[in-house]
Amino acid sequence: MNAIKNTVLALILGMVILFTVSCDPAGPNNTGTEFMPDMGHSLAYEANVYGDIRESNNWDEESTFKVKDLSGPRLPVNGTVPRGYAGISASKGSEVTEMLDVLNGKAPNAVYTPKNGHVGYYYADTEEERTRATAEVIDNPFPIEDARLKEAKELYNIFCGVCHGEKGDGNGYIYETGVYPAAPANFLSEEFIAASNGRYYHAIMHGKNVMGGYADKISFEERWQVIHYIRVLQAKETGTEYSETVNTLNASFGIPRASMVKAEVHEENHDEAHAEDHGSDHGQHASDDHSEGAH
Repeated sequence: MNAIKNTVLALILGMVILFTVSCDPAGPNNTGTEFMPDMGHSLAYEANVYGDIRESNNWDEESTFKVKDLSGPRLPVNGTVPRGYAGISASKGSEVTEMLDVLNGKAPNAVYTPKNGHVGYYYADTEEERTRATAEVIDNPFPIEDARLKEAKELYNIFCGVCHGEKGDGNGYIYETGVYPAAPANFLSEEFIAASNGRYYHAIMHGKNVMGGYADKISFEERWQVIHYIRVLQAKETGTEYSETVNTLNASFGIPRASMVKAEVHEENHDEAHAEDHGSDHGQHASDDHSEGAH
């Protein structure tokens, strides 16, 4: 009898201990335990951390993922591109302000958009495609802004000036010192002053001759701002002006920001005048109707 009693007591004590341990509460440094979670919680993996973490916790060969694959960042879906925009210089009047409000998250239900996203470029690295880009890529999608030209000057001196020279005359440091024997392009020559924006953009994207491409080094907007700054150097050479207020170098190279503001103000004044005229017409019609009623 004592043996049976002891056995029963041992079983009861074992069950109490089992349930106590199985339902251990969580603490600051303890995730706790639970009895038979039965797949109630998924197995968590630390991103960017790879190690031998429950590598055998799989069903079968067909349905398993390697822990290395689960631990690393996932690749984006094919065709995914970063959020961004492609410039506003093609817009007119109030469209500029409206677009900027949307991009800056100020418009109703708008989400802030970094103004430097990915924009596709569909011209291959061949001479035929270079010629096509030169003929087809005309407008700079960003207006000429003095503040951005200051940033563009820094970018130009970092990425371009060492070869093409800070003045754009092709006498950069590595060429002047004889380190590099191939003469870089002289942006101040008649050929390059007359060249379209597409010629410059294609060279930045794919390179030209011994010059490598810079598509992976400067962003979409930065490329176009550098082209703006090259036009500033050309304007200095030709005695013209290429700035936020005026472009006397070549109208097709860039739109001054001031002219866009003027267009916006003109459109707003036109809309106000139209509204006033419409109101006057409405009042006149009402007066005429009233007079007819009086007869």
